[in-house]
Amino acid sequence: MKRSELKEFLDAKVLQYENPKFLDSDPIQIPHRFTKIEDIEISAFLTATIAWGNRKSIITNANRMMELMDGSPYDFIMQHKEKDIDHLQSFVHRTFNGQDLSYFILSLRNIYRKKGGLEKVFAQNLNKINLQESISNFKKVFFELPHPLRTTKHVSDPLKGSAAKRINMFLRWMVRPDTTHVDFGLWKSIHPSQLSCPLDVHSGNVARKLKLLKRKQNDAKALAELDKSLRRLDPNDPVKYDFALFGLGVFEKF
Repeated sequence: MKRSELKEFLDAKVLQYENPKFLDSDPIQIPHRFTKIEDIEISAFLTATIAWGNRKSIITNANRMMELMDGSPYDFIMQHKEKDIDHLQSFVHRTFNGQDLSYFILSLRNIYRKKGGLEKVFAQNLNKINLQESISNFKKVFFELPHPLRTTKHVSDPLKGSAAKRINMFLRWMVRPDTTHVDFGLWKSIHPSQLSCPLDVHSGNVARKLKLLKRKQNDAKALAELDKSLRRLDPNDPVKYDFALFGLGVFEKF
């Protein structure tokens, strides 16, 4: 398939899948339930953090997290008492448990109180090409408080070889324009051209079949290769093709 034909094919799939119906079965529906910017950011970050495995389970457990925070994640993070943190210990999603969630709450409070919020932290160490250095820096900031060693595995570092699928998905949600009412377009300090595709089993397999990706592992090197291919198709908004790759893999079994 020629590049022009591939672009036409994938652009059509983007139009097919990037619409509000996408929310019905996707974890992004969780932050869409909020209107306050901080609530959207926090619920999106926590939801993306547990976004692996069965999507119904992800949505169920993301809702559970919101319930544990009384339906007001920002207020809970900023005003919680020690007994409220104890209340979180019952939470579990696969290997992410109440101990991990408790630290995430403490770290997010530190970020909003002392670092200017999530956007400001992610906007550090920016370069024109991608956000890999920014994500690595975010992890350092996120774990600057005393923390359980086990919890560090729940925030990926692309400079150590990870594709950082969940963080890249969260960043897509925050940065890409809300023209189709799927992503939010809340963060203006980062441009969509700097985003990377949330590379997972589905998008990776489809990308290989379409010859957008050769590397077999879904790691940082594969992500760099896929980024390069997608930027050739649309340098200003390469991650819109996440909808096409994901839809082809999950809904069409491409």
